[in-house]
Amino acid sequence: MRSQLLRPMFLLAAAAMLSLAGCSDGRDEPLSTNDALAKIKQSRVNSEPLAIPQPEVPEASEAADMPEIETTDVPKTGVFTVKVESSAGDYKIEVHRDWSPIGAERFYQLVKAGYYDECRYFRVVPGFMVQFGISGDPAVQREWNRNIKDDAVKESNVRGYVTFAKTGAPNSRTTQIFISYGDNKFLDSDGFSPFGKVTEGMDHVDAINSKYGESPEQGRIEQIGNDYLKQSFPELDYVKKMSIMSEPTGSPSEN
Repeated sequence: MRSQLLRPMFLLAAAAMLSLAGCSDGRDEPLSTNDALAKIKQSRVNSEPLAIPQPEVPEASEAADMPEIETTDVPKTGVFTVKVESSAGDYKIEVHRDWSPIGAERFYQLVKAGYYDECRYFRVVPGFMVQFGISGDPAVQREWNRNIKDDAVKESNVRGYVTFAKTGAPNSRTTQIFISYGDNKFLDSDGFSPFGKVTEGMDHVDAINSKYGESPEQGRIEQIGNDYLKQSFPELDYVKKMSIMSEPTGSPSEN
């Protein structure tokens, strides 16, 4: 089992320890402090190891109404805009299908289904990113908790760009997304493929409450939902509603 994710307050200390201890990443030379920082940051956009049993993913017959993504049918071009009504202030995401076609189509499906409504921003690291996308309703989370295939990385993870979170395993994207606060280009080589960018309201994204950092446990959110977050982390900001502002043409989701 992989170790639990490091907290922000230990970031610099842990990086220094890795460097001074001469830890290597399959290389002859020790990791530099910057390399160690990058590896610790990368772990934060991966799915967190669970300390409690994960809920079972339903069989296909139990979730027959959930739209599937056939890679051959995913449109490769087109742009659409999503309005995010947020407790920290509204913002807009411009989605480019040619950047990350499979990810863009999954995001389209999730927004159309109202999946992100009432989702809490459960991981907020100033200067790095804000992550969200676990449904506040455990039943809805189980329904959508299916992996999609990876896309090639065509755009870089720079400030304001929006990307699906994933584990270190191939084809592990599901529903969680993150918005980069800073220059996270080091994620590009590990397969994190941006599908859109914030075009309006980035100041509101910056204002999302970071009080709880990375404290909320993903496993508990998946099992208990917003009841857990409201009780234990009552000041978390959240998505009130997401809606498609400009409908793309030729989307298989429209048929």
